[in-house]
Order: sequence, then structure tokens, then C-alpha cells
Amino acid sequence: MASVVLAAPVFAFDLQGHRGARGLAPENTLAAFRLALDIGVTTLETDLAVTQDGVLVLAHDPYLNPDLVRGPDGRWLADRGPPLHTLTLAELKRYDIGRLNPEANYAKQWPQQRAADGERPATLVELFDLIKRSGKPVRLNLETKLTPESGAATPNPPTFARLVVDAVRASGMAERVTVQSFDWRTLRHVHTLAPEIGTACLTIESENFDTVRRKTGAPSPWHAGGNLADHTGSLPKLVHASGCRTWSMFWRNLTQADLAEARTLRLTVLPWTVNDPAEMARLIDWGVDGIITDYPNRLRDVMTEKKLPLP
Repeated sequence: MASVVLAAPVFAFDLQGHRGARGLAPENTLAAFRLALDIGVTTLETDLAVTQDGVLVLAHDPYLNPDLVRGPDGRWLADRGPPLHTLTLAELKRYDIGRLNPEANYAKQWPQQRAADGERPATLVELFDLIKRSGKPVRLNLETKLTPESGAATPNPPTFARLVVDAVRASGMAERVTVQSFDWRTLRHVHTLAPEIGTACLTIESENFDTVRRKTGAPSPWHAGGNLADHTGSLPKLVHASGCRTWSMFWRNLTQADLAEARTLRLTVLPWTVNDPAEMARLIDWGVDGIITDYPNRLRDVMTEKKLPLP
């Protein structure tokens, strides 16, 4: 039986809904993705984890997060819950992730988020099905959640990459999908297994989280053996040499000089996670290719003001 490939049109500017629309609906839930589809986005961005029985699920954290999760008894988890890789899909589906714990500091960051009680952790297949039922030509940006230190808490890079590639190909949506990661090892394996699937190299340089590690002079463990020093300290050059088509950086790290260099290398430039309309407007004026945001409604408003075509 021949497979049907579902392609998506290419818009001039990529409006990506981060974890669906985290500012407006519970993150990485089908409710958030439905809302993002209703608002109108180019791309749905989400995170991937793997259950004990090998199912790809949409989750940012490698464990059940008490800021987000209620147990089968309806009560908030008192502390960090079990790692996702220790739970089967059936066990994971017993937990409710449809609202933020009002006692958590995390909830204060998202005052506009509306609850969707009863939402359960979703699988990647369920997200594919939602998109197909919508009939909308949206793309998917899938982040493999692992770190150089995660060890047995996550699948190893080749296993993770194989699970993602197999799921994407089975969906018939490979032309719509990008795989992104801070840990570029999975991206290397995706290149080898499925060169038709685009990849995005994620980077961040901040006091709390730094995957680039410029000051060490040694290869960062996040970069799959790539060494910034071998590329005259140029992050765009390192990304290009790593085989990524897209460079997706923490938005505060992007400079106009880096953007210009990325352009010469024909990299797509996609900053994250931008929620301030003034910063959205500035980055659009600089000429970025898209923006990842928790508030796709705000970005649509800015795009309208800038007379950019809307998805």
C-alpha cells in the first residue's frame, strides 16, 4: 500500500506556538495545540519523552512535575514524581496535567493560562492525528529531551532518534517535521537515519544554563563532538558544520552580526522564547525567519502590524 505524504506550504515567516500556547493553555496538552491551531500558527513546537514501554509522549520534564501534575486521586503531587521512563503509557495516562498548581511559583508566570481539567499526557501519534483532523497545513518542531548527563533517565541518542524517525515516517508527515535539540547527538543520528527530516540546533548562553561553554576552549558536551574553537569561535559556523538547517537560539543571545553570518551560511534563524511584542517587532525588523513564542496571539498581532502574511 502506497503511503501518503502530507506536505505543508512554506510561509514567509514562521510563527511557532511553544508547547502549543503555554501562555494561554496547559503546556504540551492537546488543548494547547487545539488552541494554537485555532489562533493560527505555522508550526506547533513540542517536547518529547519516552515511556517505559517505548511510546513517545509530549512532555518537557523527564519526571512528573508537581507544578503541573495531579495524581489519580485528584491531588497535587507533593514532590517530584516518578521519572517518565519508569511509567508505562497506561500508568502515565492516569495523571491530570490540565492546570497549574496555584501554590507553585511557576503558576505565577502564566496568569493568562486557562485550565483544561482532565487533560492527560498526550502521545506524539495523538498530536499527528489532531493535526490531520484539523485539515490545517501546520508544521511540527519536535524537541528530543535529553542531556549529556541524563544517562538511563532517557533513551540513548541512537534509540531516541530511531523512535522519532520511525514515528515521523509512519505519520506520512516527514516533510512537515523538524527535529530540534540542545543535545546535538540525536540530531546527528537523525541526519544519518532520515536526511529528509530537517534538524535545528538549539543553543543557549546564560548564567543558569550554558550549552555553548565558550570559556572552556574545549568541545561542549552538548555539541556531539563539535568544537567552537575549530570554527573561529563562530556559533553559526559550528551549527552549519553540524549539519543543522536551522539555528534556534535563546533570543537574548542573538546579535545582528551573528544573524548576518548565519545568512551567509543559509541557516534559518529562529529565536526562542519571545513573549514581549516589542522584542518580537525588533527581531522581525532584524530579519529573523521566525519566532517561537508562548503567546501566538501576540505574535500574530505584531505580524499584522508589520504586514507579514499570516498562516
